[in-house]
Amino acid sequence: MAMAGTKIKTGVKSMSENVFDTLKERGFVAQCTNEEAVRDMLGKEKVSFYTGYDATADSLTAGHFLTVMAMQHLQRAGHRPIALIGGGTTLIGDPSGRTDMRQMLTREQVDYNANRFKEQLSKFIRFDDKDGAILVNNADWLLDLKYVEFLREVGVHFTVNNMLRAEAYKNRWERGLTVFEFNYMLMQAYDFYVLNKEYGTKLEVGGDDQWSNMLAGADLIRRKEGKDAEALTLHLLTTSDGKKMGKTMKGALWLDPKKTSPYEFYQYWRNIEDAKVEECLALLTFLPMEQVRDLGSLKDSEINKAKEVLAFEITKMVHNEEEAAKAQEAARSLFGGSSDSNNIPAFEYPKAKFEEGIDLISMLVDAKMATNRSDARRNIEQGGVTVNGTKCTDVKKIFKLEDLDSDGNLLVKKGKKSFIRFKAGV
Repeated sequence: MAMAGTKIKTGVKSMSENVFDTLKERGFVAQCTNEEAVRDMLGKEKVSFYTGYDATADSLTAGHFLTVMAMQHLQRAGHRPIALIGGGTTLIGDPSGRTDMRQMLTREQVDYNANRFKEQLSKFIRFDDKDGAILVNNADWLLDLKYVEFLREVGVHFTVNNMLRAEAYKNRWERGLTVFEFNYMLMQAYDFYVLNKEYGTKLEVGGDDQWSNMLAGADLIRRKEGKDAEALTLHLLTTSDGKKMGKTMKGALWLDPKKTSPYEFYQYWRNIEDAKVEECLALLTFLPMEQVRDLGSLKDSEINKAKEVLAFEITKMVHNEEEAAKAQEAARSLFGGSSDSNNIPAFEYPKAKFEEGIDLISMLVDAKMATNRSDARRNIEQGGVTVNGTKCTDVKKIFKLEDLDSDGNLLVKKGKKSFIRFKAGV
């Protein structure tokens, strides 16, 4: 069995094998408008398909990475991805799965986020030749729409009754659903319609929480153009109790190394629950399924070997092999007793700050090891914090330059798995 850090075959199937079967076997497929039709289409022709990303932040997340993996499988099988950046729909905000209205962003914020998404997607999807992927922004057609004309062209094909039955709106109905957000489904449906007309797009691929919106798009194409269009949703990454995966103490698990360091990213996957290892190996790596099943069958402490492979493979794809190796080495140094701490995430204070003295509560809060000062105080009092290997329960503890070790570090551990290396700058 191959271990983390070794060369592993990608398990990419030949062009003659149907990629729908690959997606099905690896656990991607949640719902499909017509499974037989989609499989037949993907097996007989080069299909233009699209996946949309609303630019609500300046980085993609681990949740987005699942759809990116599906896009890569489809592109490797010869199909053309269209990555749609929601420069227009982001100005509205998708109400799906939310109990409150999303924060409204400015046009400048949305444009900045959209450009960041383009950069990140280019790491995974090939855009560099005539048969490569296409990147579009729905701001190009949504922002210049004339509202009355849009309602006449698109709105007449939707009934309020059907829209209110959609999962996208159920959670909001009791608390209040604005007319502003109510338009979101029409706008996403219109995206599919535009892409069908411009690029012959026949298939939309997205997370399972988008099912209602995707059905609306496929139905709009059938009504206006008399053409078949299909939707394929992907299982969301969830924990065993149904919560979305990809959340850390600091918030979302970002693909941007400035927001989530490669070490933190690696550690997230290294520490997932045992029951989810095989699923994540199938969805988030290109390892052959035989190897995925072998790794997933490991029990007790042996499952940690599979977690190392999972964490290394995902970190290698999202960042690079060098960063994955550094993260792995840092994790092994912490949990294996090694003295090498150079690859552990660092938080730097000015030297003058250490000369004055820094209280431990402030250090935990500043490094986001605690959500606030009360949280930091509670962890210290309960014995959950160690400094350079020694438990510290003194909430008034102050650290100065002389407390740094011979390498100029102060290694703070909170709980079993959260580490930060504090150091003095200039």
